[in-house]
Amino acid sequence: MNEYRKMPSGESIVQNLPWRWNVQGKIFLIGGLGFMFDAWDVTLNGALIPLVMEEWQLERTTAALLGTANLIGMALGAFLWGTIADRVGRKTAFTWTLLIFSLFTVAGALAPDFGWFVAFRFLAGIGLGGCIPVDYALVGEFTPARQRGRVLTAMDGWWPIGAALAFFVSAVIQATTENWRLILLVMVLPALLVFWIRRSVPESPLYLIRRGRRGEAAAVIDDLVRRTGADPVPYTLPEPTAAPRLSPGSWGEQLAAVWRFDWRITFAAWTLFFSVLLVYYLALTWMPSILADAGMAQVTAFFSTAGMAAVGLLGVGVAAALVERVGRKWLLGVTGPLSALVLVLVALSLSDPTVAVFWLLVFGFVVQIAIPVLYTFVSELYPTELRGSGFGWASTFSRVGAGFGPLVFAVAWPVFGLANSFLVAGALVALSVAWMALNTPETRGRVLR
Repeated sequence: MNEYRKMPSGESIVQNLPWRWNVQGKIFLIGGLGFMFDAWDVTLNGALIPLVMEEWQLERTTAALLGTANLIGMALGAFLWGTIADRVGRKTAFTWTLLIFSLFTVAGALAPDFGWFVAFRFLAGIGLGGCIPVDYALVGEFTPARQRGRVLTAMDGWWPIGAALAFFVSAVIQATTENWRLILLVMVLPALLVFWIRRSVPESPLYLIRRGRRGEAAAVIDDLVRRTGADPVPYTLPEPTAAPRLSPGSWGEQLAAVWRFDWRITFAAWTLFFSVLLVYYLALTWMPSILADAGMAQVTAFFSTAGMAAVGLLGVGVAAALVERVGRKWLLGVTGPLSALVLVLVALSLSDPTVAVFWLLVFGFVVQIAIPVLYTFVSELYPTELRGSGFGWASTFSRVGAGFGPLVFAVAWPVFGLANSFLVAGALVALSVAWMALNTPETRGRVLR
């Protein structure tokens, strides 16, 4: 009995395996590709809006419904696919999110009118909305504890890659065929390939253990030990307990618990997610149209916005290098408002395309320092039992805000002017940062509860 008690658990075996790129690294790459398609699809709204406006002779406010429907679908999808992942497993959800997304993206490419196109973009968003919660969970549950923080932070590096690809592919297709429907079809081909590859990923052993599927869990753990070259040792598999949840479950209770924990912290998390990501989504959604309205060729506008997204990869690297040295609050407090201010400079310099593109690249760099720091900071503000739901609710609020924000912006832009409209978004970031400074703790070096 004493020897049994000294045996490590199956969970601890998985979390203390050596990192191998051909084992856990493969899962990270496959999971990261899902995150990349999330970025690709969200960003594609900005490329599609000016093209469908021309095709169907739409007003700007009507065309903005395209991005709103897609992002609201993603917010809903995060809840639906989280529930599926809790009930039938991470692997099933991990595999099928991209297939549902691909099917409705193809349907969107064949849409006969704008109404059907918006409906199919909404349904594609539901499919893709599960990628972030499900992919993060599966990658995290396979990653050794020593590398988990760096690996999950590195997942955010897939976002600027996907965003840049969206505009780059759009620019190439527009320059060669001028058929915007091909832009959707080109995105589907690699998505279907990733769907096929995902079928080879095993189910999360931590999920199997919690579900009481001990034979399957042991088989996955033994295979991981063998493939990573770790020394095989006896281990125990505990009795089934509640599996880690991704779904909202009793969402009312979770929402109440998040606000009851500390309403000041939750208010800070929600407003930061809303305002910082609103600024980024405004740029992704409207920048191609803004540059084209300023006289830039459509293809050039796409390439310029692709550069804005691509340079964000450098920003993610800077964030990773500085977040432990400078601290979360200082880094976010500077880069959040600064990114909005730079976007105002873009608007003020549109008469000189070279200067405008320079400031656009600066914006892409600065905002992608702020966003990974925001993700890290908010996840550390909550105790373990509320960390997933606290982050998830803040993220959902930002998706809803990002969905309706560009629609409101489309109305405000002609009335108040472009620079003033960006300035209002920047003021929201500044207010959120001020609240954060006064009402939240610095989490650098903090022991998580």
